[in-house]
Amino acid sequence: MNWVGDNLDLILSLTLVHLKQSATPIVLGLLLSVPLGWVAWRYRLVRGPVIVLTGLLYTIPSLALLILLPALFGYSATDEPNLIIALTIYAVAILVRAVADGLDSVDPDVRQAATAMGYAAPRRFFTVELPLAGPVILAGLRVAAVSTISLATVGILIGVENLGYLFTNGLQRRIIAEVLAGVVAVVVIALVVDVLLVLLGRMLMPWTRATAAGGGALSPSKARRAVVRSAA
Repeated sequence: MNWVGDNLDLILSLTLVHLKQSATPIVLGLLLSVPLGWVAWRYRLVRGPVIVLTGLLYTIPSLALLILLPALFGYSATDEPNLIIALTIYAVAILVRAVADGLDSVDPDVRQAATAMGYAAPRRFFTVELPLAGPVILAGLRVAAVSTISLATVGILIGVENLGYLFTNGLQRRIIAEVLAGVVAVVVIALVVDVLLVLLGRMLMPWTRATAAGGGALSPSKARRAVVRSAA
């Protein structure tokens, strides 16, 4: 514990760096996954290939991907963008299926009602379909966030400094407190981000609170009224 007290500044600085390296691919992964997931949901013929191919990306070993990407595209393996690109790929691998499943969960009657009310396809997607798919997408996003925060530590193996430094340096110097400090910091980041995502989901999807309070699923009519009110 003496080591932790003497190195709080180092732990805090690495935590902030780690958070930045993790947050960027989480956001980018979500932005890329929404159109890909929509394509997989909208066009049934390509749904299987899109979901399978994106899912297979997650099976690539992280260290191999961090070395392979620079070799293919000609940038430095030790640069921070290399880690961010790799983490974004892993986030997409998780989130594409979540987006497609979320859009699948929207009741067809709600779509028909929105169309009958004069909603064009783009407006219907952003104000009705995407919000109602939100809970499923949020569940996938929470998994992707925890996975990204954990995987980011691998960056230290190619020279990108973050909380992974505490693991490798602690093991090399046999300072168990340093390794434990790194583990605890990663867990704390993951928990904080997960709580923030839950709170953000409740703020952006207030009808989910009504579902939880009622102890059951939201009926199509209630879902329609909730989303129409939020879009008004």
